Amino acid sequence: MASQELRAITEYLRGEHRDSELTVGQRRARLDGAPRLLPPVEGATTEPLTVAGMRAAWLGRTGAPARPAVLYLHGGAYQLGSIASHGRLAAGLAMAAGARVLLPEYRLAPEHPYPAAVEDAVAAWRWLLDQGGDPGRLAIAGDSAGGGLAIATMVAARDAGLPLPSAAAVLSPWVDLEGLGESLRTRADLDPVLEASGVGREGAVYLGGLDPRTPLAAPMYADLHGMPPLLIHVGDHEILRDDAVRLAERARADGVEITLEVWPEMIHVWHYFAGLVPESTRALEEVGRFLADGFGTARAA
Repeated sequence: MASQELRAITEYLRGEHRDSELTVGQRRARLDGAPRLLPPVEGATTEPLTVAGMRAAWLGRTGAPARPAVLYLHGGAYQLGSIASHGRLAAGLAMAAGARVLLPEYRLAPEHPYPAAVEDAVAAWRWLLDQGGDPGRLAIAGDSAGGGLAIATMVAARDAGLPLPSAAAVLSPWVDLEGLGESLRTRADLDPVLEASGVGREGAVYLGGLDPRTPLAAPMYADLHGMPPLLIHVGDHEILRDDAVRLAERARADGVEITLEVWPEMIHVWHYFAGLVPESTRALEEVGRFLADGFGTARAA
């Protein structure tokens, strides 16, 4: 049974306005303000910087070495998200993985539709590689749309001949912009965060008129050969459950070492509430251990 803390969070989220009722600006402001309701990550610091022309931040323990490091790509349907909204989650991952986490603010739709997010994420990955050191001491992670973007970034990096990370982790990844998964129907009443009717609509905003099966926009359709070991976390109470399951099947068929975990009763990106919800804390710690175990395994494209 889900913890009392998670049940309380779920009920709170059910009382929030659905995204379809708000403007993009209102949604961005709401998400940016969400961490103020959560306890801070003890011992973590934020260091602002500019990466490939983007605002970005290093998150992690004060005085942490340059390596190992994780490139973290935030969620938000490719329209929302920032250092303000996801800095706390990235800091928690940094502490769990014993690494610094680089969190860039990639360009967002509708002002900047696909492929802007992929271009920026690959630029951030190039920047990390250009800092020197062993690329095997690097990892990539992301949540929701950022999970799909993490996969797309690795595919684009591979195709560009860049080194790939030692490991990757995606949390409740969004990889099917059409919303074809059966869980959009079977979990619609359980998911307090996402609306099944909004998946295709949000995908269309990001695509800007392109084919919804464009592989780097919807990496469910990408060739995943050569990807590093991949951890996929998804909650059984979220409409994107089947995105994760189908991504794992696709990656496994392409020879990728996959760890898929479907957490009973968990909601979309429940890791966000680490430090407040016991299941969230355990999940983020597990993601950190997975990435830490992968450091040191360099992979050429």
